[in-house]
Amino acid sequence: MQRRYFIKLISGAFALAFIAPMNAFAAIWNKAAFETTKLSDAEKNLEINDEKPSEEILITLPDKAENGAIVQIEVKSNIPNTETISILVEKNPTPLIAHFKFSNGAEPFVVTRIKMAETSDVKVVVKAGNQYFTNAKSVVVLENGCG
Repeated sequence: MQRRYFIKLISGAFALAFIAPMNAFAAIWNKAAFETTKLSDAEKNLEINDEKPSEEILITLPDKAENGAIVQIEVKSNIPNTETISILVEKNPTPLIAHFKFSNGAEPFVVTRIKMAETSDVKVVVKAGNQYFTNAKSVVVLENGCG
């Protein structure tokens, strides 16, 4: 009986240590925004409104992507008090690619790789306070990455 008790105890500890935090993380994930198929719906689910164009959002992307399955992007926001950076690709099956949150003075800079279904603009939206700022860059995709 002691062995069974020990196994139950370890299983319970594992569940508390690993599964509970995963459920908490899933609760803050904006599922609707990531699963929508229209850019406007993704922005609506992120509560983005009244975007202002800004050159203070620096986007580093290739002009031509050899393979849409791996497109490296760097985004840096020089907008004071940046809270979030969202990356969207209009012509993707699901336009919202990434949504990053920053707090406690973290530098608003991200480097990641994205998939692009076809030639499209890559749109970046930054939230600072109650304002939204945007910038975009067009990328020509030579080989489909989402098919």
